[in-house]
Amino acid sequence: MASVHLDIGINAPADAVWSALASTGEAHKIFAPVLSGCRLESADVRIATFANGMVVKERIIDVDADRMRIAYAVIESAFVHHNASMQVVAADDGTCRFVWTADLLPHAAIDDVGPLMRAGALALKQNMESAL
Repeated sequence: MASVHLDIGINAPADAVWSALASTGEAHKIFAPVLSGCRLESADVRIATFANGMVVKERIIDVDADRMRIAYAVIESAFVHHNASMQVVAADDGTCRFVWTADLLPHAAIDDVGPLMRAGALALKQNMESAL
């Protein structure tokens, strides 16, 4: 199993970043241009379309407002296993950190998923900071 762990600082208030992240059906807005589309198929299933044309179906496992954390699993893809969590952590100076962790099988999936996650995290940072 491979894991990707990202932890980036965002010069934006944690509440603002969490509010955007918690809108699970609008992920394409905060992860643009990496995501080009996103829609909810049901209350706990979303379809995410990447700019490269890849489409994945994700089950939203948990949206925890107290911990500002979302857990999800990719349920229809070429992966044997892909679960992840995204969390916003408030900092004392009014900024925050975005922590994103994914566990993947097969191990080689890290070659595709790792760069997409890094690009997505940087897109989130840029989009949230420019929204201020």
